[in-house]
Amino acid sequence: NISSPKETGKSFEENSLIKASYFSKKTNLICLADDSGMEINLLNGKPGIHSSRWGGSNKNFDLAIKKIFKKMKNKKKDWKNNNSAKFICCLTIFWPNGKKYTVKGVIKGKIAEKKRGKNGFGYDPIFIPYGYNKTFGEMKAKLKMSIDHRFRAYAKVKKFFT
Repeated sequence: NISSPKETGKSFEENSLIKASYFSKKTNLICLADDSGMEINLLNGKPGIHSSRWGGSNKNFDLAIKKIFKKMKNKKKDWKNNNSAKFICCLTIFWPNGKKYTVKGVIKGKIAEKKRGKNGFGYDPIFIPYGYNKTFGEMKAKLKMSIDHRFRAYAKVKKFFT
């Protein structure tokens, strides 16, 4: 029954640290927290740390995806050749004594011209990782979870759990 802290950081790293330190101090336990999102080059890195907020208070990602397509079209009518993007995940482990460790996982790709696939969540139906033809929304969960930004971040932090 601990409410979440306000994410006032200006980066994924800062927000993951805010959450990990907050919960560690509240529980006096070692805590692991993540902050993740998508950055689109044409939109100057947006939605970025506000990725989930683009869907409004209900975190409606259909709405957020429509917003992305609209903003990309407003920025460049034919944006299909200017569609590079990346998913980022920052994980922070925070100890009650103040020790901390933060890692970042990134997967680069591009924005699909339309939503494709029903798997995953969030922006998965519009993100195509480089080297693949399918969106995360079209991929089987096992494949997606073996290449995505969270997998890459957890691979870096797993040394603390083995």
